[in-house]
Amino acid sequence: MTAPAPLDPLTGEELTALVDGLAGLPYDGEAVDQRTHALQTAWLAMDAGADDELVVAAALHDIGRARPVRAEHPGVPHEVAGAEFARRRVSERAAWVIAQHVPAKRYLVATDAAYHALLSPASIASLKVQGGPMDEREVAEFAAHPLATDAVALRRWDDAAKDPDGPRLAMPTLLAAHARCVAARRA
Repeated sequence: MTAPAPLDPLTGEELTALVDGLAGLPYDGEAVDQRTHALQTAWLAMDAGADDELVVAAALHDIGRARPVRAEHPGVPHEVAGAEFARRRVSERAAWVIAQHVPAKRYLVATDAAYHALLSPASIASLKVQGGPMDEREVAEFAAHPLATDAVALRRWDDAAKDPDGPRLAMPTLLAAHARCVAARRA
C-alpha cells in the first residue's frame, strides 16, 4: 500500500475552519474544549520560543479528533489520524511530532519521576489505555530520534493547556505562523 500523495499545503481558511470546528468538542473530561486546548498549546509553544512549524504542530496536535479528519481516518487513534493529515497538508516534521505526542507521555512517565504527578486524572486514565510507561528499549528508541525533544516539548505544552482561563494564541497569530511555514515549504 502506497502512501497518499501530499496535497497542497493547508490554506489559512482551512486551518481556521479546522480549529474553529473544535469549539465545543469535549476534551476527555478536561475543563477546556478542544479549540481552547489547541490554542493554549500553541500559545505555550510560542511563549517557549518554538519555531513556526512547531507552533502550528502544537495547534494541530489533536486534529485527529476533528470531525473531518476523523471521517477521513475512521477508527484510527487520534495521534495517527492527525499525523496522516499533517503529513499531507503541513509537513513531515509536524506529522512526526503529532504522532509522537502520545508516546512522549509514556516516555516522560518512564524517565521523569516528577512527571506522573503533573498529569490530570483524565490523562492518567488514558495513559493506561496507551500502554503505560515505556520500557527501556522503547525509551532508548524514542530518545534516539532527532525530533524527540520536539515531541517531549509538545507533550509538556499539551499537559499544561487545560486551563479554561489560561492564555490562548490568537487565530491571526497562528495564521501568520502557518503562512510563514507555507512560504518556507514553497521556497
